[in-house]
Amino acid sequence: MTDFLLELYSEEIPAGLQASAAAQLERHVLGFLKSFDVVPSQVNAYAAPQRLALCIDGLPLNLPDRKEEKKGPRVDAPEKAIEGFLRANQLDSVEALKIRDDKKGAFYILEIDEPGRPLAEALAGFLPDMIRGFQWPKSMRWGDGSLRWVRPLRGILCVLDGAIVPFDVEGLTSGNTTFGHRFMAPEAMQISHAKDYLGSLEKAFVLADAPVREAMVMEGASALATSVGCDLVEDLGLMRETAGLVEWPVPLLGSMDAEFMDVPEEVLVSVMRTHQKYFALRTADGKLAPYFITISNIETPDKGAAIVNGNQRVLRARLSDGRFFWDQDRKETLTSRLPALEKVTFQAKLGTVAQKAERIEKLAKSLAPGLQADAELSAQAGLLAKADLTSGMVYEFPELQGIMGGYYAAHDGLGDTVATAIRSHYSPQGPDDAIPQTPEGRAVALADKLDTLAGFWSIDEKPTGSKDPFALRRAALGIIRILLETETQLSLRPVFETAFSLYEVKAPETYVDDLLSFIADRLKAHLRDQGVRHDVVSAIFALGSDDVLEIVQRAQSLQSFLAQEDGANLQAAFNRANGICQKASHTQTQVDEALLVEPAERALFAAMASLNDIDIGELAGYDAYLDGLATLRAPVDAFFEAVMVNDEDEKIRHNRLSLLQALAHGMRRAAAFDEIE
Repeated sequence: MTDFLLELYSEEIPAGLQASAAAQLERHVLGFLKSFDVVPSQVNAYAAPQRLALCIDGLPLNLPDRKEEKKGPRVDAPEKAIEGFLRANQLDSVEALKIRDDKKGAFYILEIDEPGRPLAEALAGFLPDMIRGFQWPKSMRWGDGSLRWVRPLRGILCVLDGAIVPFDVEGLTSGNTTFGHRFMAPEAMQISHAKDYLGSLEKAFVLADAPVREAMVMEGASALATSVGCDLVEDLGLMRETAGLVEWPVPLLGSMDAEFMDVPEEVLVSVMRTHQKYFALRTADGKLAPYFITISNIETPDKGAAIVNGNQRVLRARLSDGRFFWDQDRKETLTSRLPALEKVTFQAKLGTVAQKAERIEKLAKSLAPGLQADAELSAQAGLLAKADLTSGMVYEFPELQGIMGGYYAAHDGLGDTVATAIRSHYSPQGPDDAIPQTPEGRAVALADKLDTLAGFWSIDEKPTGSKDPFALRRAALGIIRILLETETQLSLRPVFETAFSLYEVKAPETYVDDLLSFIADRLKAHLRDQGVRHDVVSAIFALGSDDVLEIVQRAQSLQSFLAQEDGANLQAAFNRANGICQKASHTQTQVDEALLVEPAERALFAAMASLNDIDIGELAGYDAYLDGLATLRAPVDAFFEAVMVNDEDEKIRHNRLSLLQALAHGMRRAAAFDEIE
C-alpha cells in the first residue's frame, strides 16, 4: 500500500471558501477511488490561503478489475435526461448502451468491464477533468486560457508513492514542486510523499492545517491580551477568517487613542472587526479596552513594530470618520429623519421605507397587548425603527443599523424602552443571536418580520430552493423563536390578515394559507434539532391551528404518546380502521347503539363515548384526551379480534363501519393521524 499527495497552488483563496473547497476536493477524489472499490486507510484534506491539498494513505499501486452496471434513464425519457446520462459517463451516443426491460419499462444500461490498470494512469486521466470542473461560488479566467478557478492557479503537485503523476491542465504540468511562504521562504521546494507534506511546509513558514492556524491565532491573541491585563473578546468567526488570511499567524498588539473611547463601543468594534479584521479586548470590569490585536502573515526583525504603527494609523483614520458621523448625526433627531425615508426604497414593488415604517407602527401597536408590551411605546419605536438608515453612521457602517437608532433615540430623550426596542428590532438575525429582551422590542421585531413576509408574499417573491435573497426564511424563524422563547400564544392568521391589509392586498386568504404553511415548514426545520418529528408537527398543523406555541406543545405531547406502546398500537389501529372505511367508501360516523350486538363492539362504543366530554381547547385537556385515547387500546384490540366487520347483515355491517369511522374521527380530534408516517 502507498500514499498519494495532491496540492493545487494558487493566488489567495478567499477565507470563507477554503473549508468547503477542501471538502469538495476530498469528496471528488474519494468518489473516484470508490468507483474502483478502493478505500484508503487515511485521508486528510487541507486548506490555506494559497493552496488546497489532499493527503491519502493506504492505496494500491494497481486498480482491480472493474465490473459494474449503471442503470440509465428510460428509453422514452426526455432527450435532455439521456444526454445528461451520456455526458456524465463520457459517452457520445447511446450505441454503447444496452437496453433492458423490467416492470417499469425499457431502460438504458451501461455495462462497464475494465481490466485493472496502474492507479497513477487512472488518476492522470481523472484529475484534469476534476480540476476543470471544480465548483466555486465565483470564479475567474486569466491570461489566454479557458480554465476557470477562484483565483489564478499557479502550480500542481501530484505524487503517488514518491513518483510524479503526470498530466497537464491548461498549460500547467503536474510535478513534485511547491512553494513556501511568499515572503519568508518563496523558493521552490520538492515534496515526494504525503507524510512529509505538513512538516516540509512548516519549515518553510506555512501551516497548511487550518485548525493549527486557528489555535495559533487564539493562543497568541489571548496571551497578548493577558499581557496588558485584558481579556480577548472571543469571536469564532473572526478567528476562522483571520486564520484563512494568513499561512503563518503572527498576532500583534496595537493601541487606539483614548480620545475615541467615548464613541459607542459598537462603532469601535465594527471598525476593528468588520473593516480591519482586528480582535477587540475588554478590561477586567467588562469595558472595551483601548487596544486591538491584528494577525500578521510575517515575522519581521522589528517584531512587527512597523506593522503595528501602520495599522494604528489606518485605525485612527477610520475611527476619526466614526467620531465625525457620531457628532454630526446627533445634531438631528430621529423624528426629523422620517421624511428622508420617503427617498429610501424598501423594495421596488413594495414602496419606500417610510411606508414600511408606518406599517410597522400599526402592526407593533396591534401586537403589543398579546406580548404584554406598552402599545403606544411599541408604536413609537416601530415608526422610528428605520430612521437611522438616513444617518451618516449607518450609511458608512451598514452593520450598525438599529444599534445606532437606539443610541440616537436615547440621545433624543425618548426613553430606555423606545431606545432598546429600536436597538433590538432586527433580532434575532441568526441561530446564535438572542431575541429582543423587552416586550416592546419583541413587538417591533415581530411587526418588522411580519410586514416583510406579507409584502414579499403579496408580490409572489418567495424563497425558491436554496435561494432566499430577501432572508425570508430567517424572518419566519425569527417569528417562531420570539413566540416560543417567550411562550407567547398568538394566533397568526388574523395577524397576517392585518399585515396584508396594510398593503391593500385583495383576497389575502390564499396568501395567508400559503404563508402559514411556510411558517409550518420553518417550524419543522427548527424543531428537527430538538428531536420533534416533522410528521408529528404536520399532524397537528393539519387541524388548523395557527398558534406556534400551541402547535409545538401539542406536537411534543403527541410524539410522547406515539412513543408509548399504547400510542403506537392505536396508530396502527387508526390505519387499519381508516383503510377499511376508505376501501368501503364509508364516511358516516353516526352509530346505532341498538345494532351493536357483540360485547366487544359495545365496549368500544362505550369507551369512545367517554371521551366526548373532554375539552381539548387547553393543553391540559389535550393531554387528558391523549390519555383517554390510550385507554382505547384494549377495546380496539378486542374489537378487531372478536368482531367481523363485513357481517352478512347489511345494517350491522354499515353500523360497524360507522363505528370504525367514528373511531378515526375521534382520533382526528387530537391530530391528523393520516399524516403520521
